[in-house]
Amino acid sequence: YQNRDASGGQRILKESLHGRELMCVCHVGTLKTPRQDLVSIFATGSEDNMVNILAFGAQFHTLTQLTAIGDHISSVRALAVMESGTIQQKTGSVSSILFSAGGRAQIECYCLRLSPDCGSNSGVLCQLIHLASHRLDEQWDRMKNRHKLIKMDPETRYMSIAVLESPEDAELPGPLLFLAAACSDGSVRLFLLLEHAQKLWLVAESFHHQRCVLKIQVFTCKTADRGRRYYLVSAATDGGIAFWDITATIDCVLEAVKAEAREMKLLALGPPVFTIQAHSCGVNSLHVQETASGHFLVASGSDDGSIHICIIKVNAQSVVNQGTTGGASIHVLRKFSRLCAHAAQVTGVRLLHPNYLLSVSVDQRLTLWYLGEDSLSFVCSKFCHVADVAALECWESGQHGWHSVVCGQGLEVLRCMV
Repeated sequence: YQNRDASGGQRILKESLHGRELMCVCHVGTLKTPRQDLVSIFATGSEDNMVNILAFGAQFHTLTQLTAIGDHISSVRALAVMESGTIQQKTGSVSSILFSAGGRAQIECYCLRLSPDCGSNSGVLCQLIHLASHRLDEQWDRMKNRHKLIKMDPETRYMSIAVLESPEDAELPGPLLFLAAACSDGSVRLFLLLEHAQKLWLVAESFHHQRCVLKIQVFTCKTADRGRRYYLVSAATDGGIAFWDITATIDCVLEAVKAEAREMKLLALGPPVFTIQAHSCGVNSLHVQETASGHFLVASGSDDGSIHICIIKVNAQSVVNQGTTGGASIHVLRKFSRLCAHAAQVTGVRLLHPNYLLSVSVDQRLTLWYLGEDSLSFVCSKFCHVADVAALECWESGQHGWHSVVCGQGLEVLRCMV
């Protein structure tokens, strides 16, 4: 029900969002309605195999379902979005590429177009175009000489996904999108979206972790010659976090696209350039953010209720020397942990600018921390009404303010001010 009184003094029943537990949430964008109200759009994925696109009106605290996607044949465990362009000034519309992934090794990709609409209750019109899909068992059926290879497990689950954009290239019509996936079979996989061909192409993988990979993040770093290097950060059930330099892999794939190759040999990601043992058990939450000084903050939360913070420095050489993993080195400047930060698994962490961290746990506590030089200091905590919290998403809303979405056995939207 809505958390406010109706005109008649009665509570208002609301439509259910999902039939089962929510597993993931992802902020898509924010736009203004014809009434000049700010509306935040986010997507949710659930164990009921559905993805919902929702509109949250901050002024009147309304939550409206724009559309539902039912293409998955198993649970949806991960979502990722990439804005495909800036907000169009004349129409105020937003266009994004949305990826969803989950059980049965299935990935779906959509183009999401949002625009103001006077005729709807939410004030937003949502158009959805299916771009591509991928399943490991279908790719296996198309492979040549597959009798010489070990068959991919069709029951693999994608636990987490992250999307990054390739560098600009004059020989390509525009930047290409790569999708990194953390998989339950112990692999880290990299996909390429060929939008014009409506195809997701598995281009590289690695089984370095040799156990279920729970979380994955991506980030980029500027080089001395004003180029960029591309990195993956993956975390597994053993508490280890690995850093991968995938610049050479991306460039190799781009060369194949320029040559209009129809098939390409599956590449190996190679060994990580750096690893760190952050926790003693599984890493359920991970977030990477660049600081004003050019360093990177890596925050992670674990099964044992602890939060680990690592500040790293990336010494990225020129992209001309990217043929080897020695093109970049990663050094830890500082690291520290907060043991027993929560009473149960930490299922979400988000770094907020400039010195704050937000965490959420199965203990139903949303906690704000201050990031000091070598410690996390407790600021405040709020009880959440959502049981079995599975994910946390945050986005900026005004100066020094953030909206946070907590999902699990239900969904709750909160506003945080610092």
